[in-house]
Amino acid sequence: MEDALRLAAESDLDLVEVAPMAKPPVCKLMDYGKYKYETAQKAREARRNQTHTVIKEMKLRPKIDTHDYETKKGHIERFLGQGDKVKVTIMFRGREQSRPELGFRLLTRLAEDVESLGFVEAAPKQDGRNMIMVLAPHRKKSGKGE
Repeated sequence: MEDALRLAAESDLDLVEVAPMAKPPVCKLMDYGKYKYETAQKAREARRNQTHTVIKEMKLRPKIDTHDYETKKGHIERFLGQGDKVKVTIMFRGREQSRPELGFRLLTRLAEDVESLGFVEAAPKQDGRNMIMVLAPHRKKSGKGE
């Protein structure tokens, strides 16, 4: 221990314990301030390269008119084009709750219409008076691996 501390003082470095649980404990001579700075830089770079996923929501009704459907579909296409996930919710009211197949058919049609931009990440499922489906954009192919 004394020899290690003397060597560190002579070379103007720090004695850093790398593996304290090992027998005997493992230490390393290094500039600790530089080491902390480099690890902070690596962590910052990793955070910068992360993608932040955003989930947009679109609400529909089972008896939607064709023009309203086209408008909502346009919004969903724009969201998927921007790289965001879309949660599509169909709200059932009153007697509509006894006909969930209408909502399922509508969600299936919507998934087929936006198939070129995204895929169904979570299949349509009934959740109380709502039916929910999640669409995710297709992954962009990066040119790095080629």
